[in-house]
Order: sequence, then structure tokens, then C-alpha cells
Amino acid sequence: MQVARDLGTAGAKRGIRVQAIYGGRAFEPQVSALQAGVEVVVGTPGRLLDLAQQGHLVLGKVRVLVLDEADEMLDLGFLPDIERILAMVPEKRQTMLFSATMPGPIVTLSRSFMTQPTHIRAHGNDEGSTVPETTQFVYRAHNLDKPELLSRVLQARGRGLAMVFCRTKRTAQKVADELVDRGFAAAAVHGDLGQGAREQALRAFRSGKVDVLVATDVAARGIDVTGVSHVVNYQCPEDEKTYVHRIGRTGRAGREGVAVTLVDWDDIPRWQLINKALDLPFAELPETYSTSPWVYTDLDVPEGAKGRLPRAQRTREGLDAEVLEDLGETGKRTKGAGRSPARDSGPVRDSGPARDSGPGRDSGPGRDSGPARDSGPGRDGTREDGDRPARSRSRRRTRAGGDGSPADGAPADVTTDSGPAGDGSAADAPGGEGTPRRRRRRRGGARRGSGHTAEGSGSDADPGDRSGDGGDSESAA
Repeated sequence: MQVARDLGTAGAKRGIRVQAIYGGRAFEPQVSALQAGVEVVVGTPGRLLDLAQQGHLVLGKVRVLVLDEADEMLDLGFLPDIERILAMVPEKRQTMLFSATMPGPIVTLSRSFMTQPTHIRAHGNDEGSTVPETTQFVYRAHNLDKPELLSRVLQARGRGLAMVFCRTKRTAQKVADELVDRGFAAAAVHGDLGQGAREQALRAFRSGKVDVLVATDVAARGIDVTGVSHVVNYQCPEDEKTYVHRIGRTGRAGREGVAVTLVDWDDIPRWQLINKALDLPFAELPETYSTSPWVYTDLDVPEGAKGRLPRAQRTREGLDAEVLEDLGETGKRTKGAGRSPARDSGPVRDSGPARDSGPGRDSGPGRDSGPARDSGPGRDGTREDGDRPARSRSRRRTRAGGDGSPADGAPADVTTDSGPAGDGSAADAPGGEGTPRRRRRRRGGARRGSGHTAEGSGSDADPGDRSGDGGDSESAA
């Protein structure tokens, strides 16, 4: 994106059409741009190969091939993709490789891609060395005190944009959230974020809406943002090349910069190797905390600076002020994806025959069907009348060890407006309609009490309804 934007600006007066091709975005806009015609294509190897195999990108007429950050691409395993691209381009071409570091093995490997290559240095420093315009500070810091120490470093006088580098994606997101909570306008860039979120953070950082960018090493190469004055290595880099690339984000084009590295106790052996490889004067690291006086003097931090940014200095708009662009990201899982229709559809859940109407259920076709639940003949002692076969029911424990007959007093057993249920109960009673029935005492006084309340509330229920339930239990016994 950055290279395509710069090339578009440089070739605007000549009408040069530049198109960025990379993954994480929809294919259609890129295919449409290629079909309209372009002179310069800037892309990543994977998406270039995809479009070339689909026939949308023709590499047979390429005259100039440029590999930017060549050593990093080869180290990350892009060599097979690069070889496939080289097999598609003409043999007569101009090939250029750009990189901040060009070690011996990479130079040897590049000779297989080029004819009589020439090594050109853009500056007078030795290969792999740091920039003299960058002032470096290395402190031995405790991991639990790093957020406080970082908050004070970011309050240095005259600080412009700042970049904080971490080794892991989780740490980068955690540090960014911590800084936002402390009042700083911070954003994170790492591999777990989508392409749209990463571009949103970079746009906000370039425009000044966010002045602290917390990133992994994915942002240590190739990102050129004007105005970066401070670089903080929150965690020790893996090797000397990573260290050079990280602090290379500041002190660019002759400007001065400040690089601060926080080394934990566990990372001291790793730092010793980096210090020896780059011949730096930081063999002995001072034990530093957020209250150490040399932090204020070395970095020109105000004496009254604390772990939170004062409200008077919170003038940045923040990441939310930058619009999140919809890129049509590929492979993005939408909300609710993968859920089965039976999970979202009410009728399947509530009235499926396999779930709600099998033997042993108290309701008929549906769980909420009123007549089948409230006034079914099997609920009021008519299982012996032969109208329909008896169904297996869950057994209830009684004080006398009952046989699982329906519980007395259930609200569903007595209904004031269901005539058939009341008549059936009176007809099946052994002693007739006027014979009193003795009710069996059962456990659970709350259920028995609620049953009496339900029976007494009916205005049209005759005495046979009340005696039918008790008679049913007694006759079953």
C-alpha cells in the first residue's frame, strides 16, 4: 500500500497507473483494475500467483522486476513463490533487490536471479549497523514495571509519533489496551487483526489521530511514517537484524531519533549477543524502574510525570475517529456463521414430532398445546376406560410407596372450562358422584396446597372433580 501510494504520487503527472495487489481483500476490485490496464503492479507473491494462474495477470511482458525486503521474503519461506514468479516473467528483464540488510548468504542466493549483479549501498555505514542520528538507551527493566516505565517514556518533551515493538501478538494488543486506559491515543498492528483493522490503525497513525503505534515485527520493515521521533522495544528483539529494523523507523532521512530498549532479566543473554554483533556499548545494563532518576534526565521527561497522561494533554482524536473501511476481506467469518437452521427456527424446536410427541411426554403435538396438556383424558383417571392405551409415565415417590399415579393437586389436572375432563372423573369414580373420597397425603406441601387453590378457584367445577383426583389415586393403590 505504501509503495503503491508513493509510486502513484511520483507518476501522477505522467499518467502512470499503479495497482496494489495483496491478500486479505476481495478479488473483484483488483481484477477490474487489471482488466482496465496498469503499468505498475505492486503486490505480494501469493496474490500475484493466484491472479496469474487465473489468467487475470499476464507476467510475460514484465520488463522490470523488483524484490523489496528481499532477505525477509527469503527468510519467511517465499523462495518457492518467487521462483515460480521468475519462471513466468521474460528472461530479458531488469531485476532489483532492496533491503536494509544484505548478509552474505542472501547475496549469494540473489546471484541466481540476476546477471552480473552490482551491490550498491545507499549510506556510508557498514552493513547491519545502526544509524548515528539515532540516540540509543538500553535499560534492564522488570516485566511488571514496564507499563509504568513506558508511560513515562512516552511523556518525554518534544516527542512526536512513537512506535512500540513487541515480540508476540498478544503482548502487542495488551500493551495497546493498557496505554489507551492510561489516556494515550494508541493503536495496535499485528497478525491477529484483519486487513481493514490494520490499515485503519496505520491511517490513524499517519494522520496524527493516534500518536502511539504498538506493533509486532510485521511493522518493523518497510513502514515509513514521517515524524516518528521515538521507538521503544518493549521486549528484546530476537536478533541484531530485527533490532536494526526496529530502530530504523526513527532517525530517517537525516532526522534525529530516540530508541529505548527494555530488557527483562530473562532476555539478558539474548541482548548480549545483539550487543556483541552490533558492537554497541551496552554490555552492562543498569537496573531501571519507573522511579529511577536517570529515566527523567536521559529522556527529558518532566519530573512530575506519572503513569497516566494528564487530561490536559489528551488532545488526540484516537483510533475511533478513523473510519474502518470495508475491504471485502476474504476468509472473514460472519456473525452467526455455522449455526444449523434447527437452532434458529422456532417451530422445529417447539413442535417437532421427534422431540415433543413421543411416548412418555405429557403433551401432544406441541409442548405448548393447551387442550392436550390441561384436559387430556389420561390426566384425570380415565386410563382404564379403553379410549386409548395407557402411556408410560414418570413415577412419583409417595409416602406409602405409591405406584407412580399422577400427582394430586397439579394445576393442569383441574380445569374449570373443560367439561369432558370433569365428567370423566365423576363417571369413573367407584363410589359414584356423591361418595366422599379420602385424599392421600403426599410429600411436598407446596404442590398439594397449589392444587387445592386451583380446585377451589373454579366456579363451575362440581364435587366430582375434586373427588375424582383423590379417588383415582386411591383406586390405583
